[in-house]
Amino acid sequence: MGMQFLDMGRSSLCRLVIVFIVIHVLLIHQSKGLNSEGQYLLDIKSNLGDKFNHLGNWDPNDPTPCGWKGVNCSTIDVYNPVVQSLNLSALNLSGFLSPSIGGLVHLTTLDLSFNGLSRDIPKEIGNCSSLEVLNLNDNKFEAQIPKELGTLSFLTTLNIYNNRLSGPFPDEIGNLSSLSQFLAYSNNISGSLPSSLGNLKRLTSFRAGQNLLTGGLPSIIGSCESLEYLGLAQNALTGELPKEIGKLKNLKELILWENQLSGLIPVELSNCTNLSILALYDNKFVGRVPKELGNLINLTKLYLYRNQLNGTIPKEIGNLSFAEQIDFSENMLSGEIPVELSKIKGLSLLYLFENQLTGVIPVELTTLKNLTKLDLSINYLTGPIPMGFQYLTELIMFQLFDNKLSGGIPQKLGAYSPLWVLDLSDNQLMGRIPRHLCRNSNLIFLNLGLNKLSGGIPSGITNCKSLVQLLLVGNSLTGSLPSDLCKLVNLSAVDLGQNKFNGPIPPEIGNCRSLQRLQLSYNYFTSELPREIGNLSRLAIFNISSNNLTGRIPPEIFNCKMLQRLDLSRNRFMENLPGEVGTLSQLELLKLSDNSLSGTIPPAMGNLLRLTELQMGGNSFNGNIPAQLGALSSLQIALNLSYNNLSGAIPSELGNIVLLEYLVLNNNHLRGQIPGSFANLSSLLGCNFSYNDLTGPIPSLPRLDNMAVSSFIENNGLCGGPLGGCNPTPSSLSLQPNAKDKGEHVELYIKLSYLVAMSLLLRSLHPTGREITMSTTASVPKF
Repeated sequence: MGMQFLDMGRSSLCRLVIVFIVIHVLLIHQSKGLNSEGQYLLDIKSNLGDKFNHLGNWDPNDPTPCGWKGVNCSTIDVYNPVVQSLNLSALNLSGFLSPSIGGLVHLTTLDLSFNGLSRDIPKEIGNCSSLEVLNLNDNKFEAQIPKELGTLSFLTTLNIYNNRLSGPFPDEIGNLSSLSQFLAYSNNISGSLPSSLGNLKRLTSFRAGQNLLTGGLPSIIGSCESLEYLGLAQNALTGELPKEIGKLKNLKELILWENQLSGLIPVELSNCTNLSILALYDNKFVGRVPKELGNLINLTKLYLYRNQLNGTIPKEIGNLSFAEQIDFSENMLSGEIPVELSKIKGLSLLYLFENQLTGVIPVELTTLKNLTKLDLSINYLTGPIPMGFQYLTELIMFQLFDNKLSGGIPQKLGAYSPLWVLDLSDNQLMGRIPRHLCRNSNLIFLNLGLNKLSGGIPSGITNCKSLVQLLLVGNSLTGSLPSDLCKLVNLSAVDLGQNKFNGPIPPEIGNCRSLQRLQLSYNYFTSELPREIGNLSRLAIFNISSNNLTGRIPPEIFNCKMLQRLDLSRNRFMENLPGEVGTLSQLELLKLSDNSLSGTIPPAMGNLLRLTELQMGGNSFNGNIPAQLGALSSLQIALNLSYNNLSGAIPSELGNIVLLEYLVLNNNHLRGQIPGSFANLSSLLGCNFSYNDLTGPIPSLPRLDNMAVSSFIENNGLCGGPLGGCNPTPSSLSLQPNAKDKGEHVELYIKLSYLVAMSLLLRSLHPTGREITMSTTASVPKF
């Protein structure tokens, strides 16, 4: 019993001793203060900006940093905790990363992403030999990637994207034998890709797009046997795509768009049967689309657009049974659209626009029930639009413009689908506009211009509240301008030019408060222009030329301060031109020709400093040419004041318009001499001073000497220059043309400016499918 008691006493004593030792050790450690890793962290903190005080609990009086925000520790033994991970992601930190980071030799994870750290990545980070994950992305790191990163043999994840890093990839990157994910896109990294990349046998994802990389894609990339994602878009890579790419059996995404890669698309790509996304667009690939691409049975997105590919579309593409999006647009492909495309039942996007395709649109395409976007524009397709398209329930974008299609538009188009873009312009379509296009209230863009359509605008269009642009130019449409259009609060562009519309322009036009472009030229509109037009505060383009409008130009139109192009020519407007015209500070084009305007030309027009073309011929303006017009320093295309009743001298100030190409002053009552200041008109291509009362010698200027004699005739006192001397001979008088109708004399100049305007108009009506549709193309990995 005594021995038992003694043993119990010894046991208690041992426990007391152990407790004493532990307390003693803890007291000793506490007396030593913060450990070395904590000191390194405090130095790191001292170089950071922390305006939200996220690191406020980093207390230097703590024995270890293990309780600090973002710090996680592990224990080597019971007395020695070490920092294993440091996560300071998205804390709005600024400043720079101290070289003291190299002291944290036990780190396995370092995450400083989504901050504002700058300067360079310290080379001392290479001392963190246990690092497995390094996230420095979304900062402002600069300078080169330190080669010391190549010593991190355990590193599996390296994310340095969205920074300002420059210089080349160091060759030492190839030493990262454990690396699986390497994301370096959106930097300023330059130079060639290092061949040492081929050493990275475990690399599954390499994305370095949106950099300044040059040179070719090294063939050694085929040695990255685990690679699944390769993204190098938006660089300046050149050369051919190496056939060794076919060795990447695990590759799922190949993203190489917007480089300068050339040569043929290698058939070896067909060996990458796990590919789901192939994006080679916006390069310089030539030759045929390899039929072997039909072997990529897992492909969902195939983007080859904007290259220089030729030949036909292989029928084998129809074997891509899982494809959802196919874009071969902006190439030089020829032949017919293969009917085999109809076998791809899940196809939602098919873009073949801007090629040289011929033949008819295969009716089999109407069986693609999942089709949402179809663009076959800018080809040579003929025949009718297959009626089956009107029954596709998912169709939202349908573009066939600039072909040679004939027949009628399917009348139920839009009845069963949420159609929002329809462009069938520049074909040979006939019949009426379908009335169901906006049944589902989604239509925003409708362009049926340059066809042979007849009848009126159906109420289903004029009541389409979602409509933003209505473009029907160049048809044979009839009826009046629908007043209901002005209830469409989103409507920004209306072009009904070159049709057979008639009647007055309704005052309700003033309710179209969102209108930026209104073009009604070459119709039969009558009566006066309503003053409510002045309510269109956003109007930038207004063209109502070649109609039968009468009365005064309403001063209210000059309330449209955003006007850039104003064309009122070839109507019957009369009386004075309001001086308020000079307040249109954004105006670039003004056409008032062939009306019955009278009075003097407002001197305030000299304030139109952005004006590039001024056409005022064929009116009854009188008085002097305002010297203020010489301030129109941007005037380039033409200054046409012909066929008026202008008198007085030609202002020498017009010689200040040094960009001017055409100066047309004929058929007035101008007197005096041609100013010598016209020597400044170095850009002048044509002029006409004929049929005035000018006198004196024609200035000996190269630009005037090269003009035709007809530019100076019928000025009784004018001599010299192309007239051949200051004593006119009968032969020179015989060159006088018959003074016919004033419109015929300015026809050349009117046609010239009209053709320029029509060219701009047609460009606006026929943007490439890419410009209309890119915002709605399903997204692919950027880099």
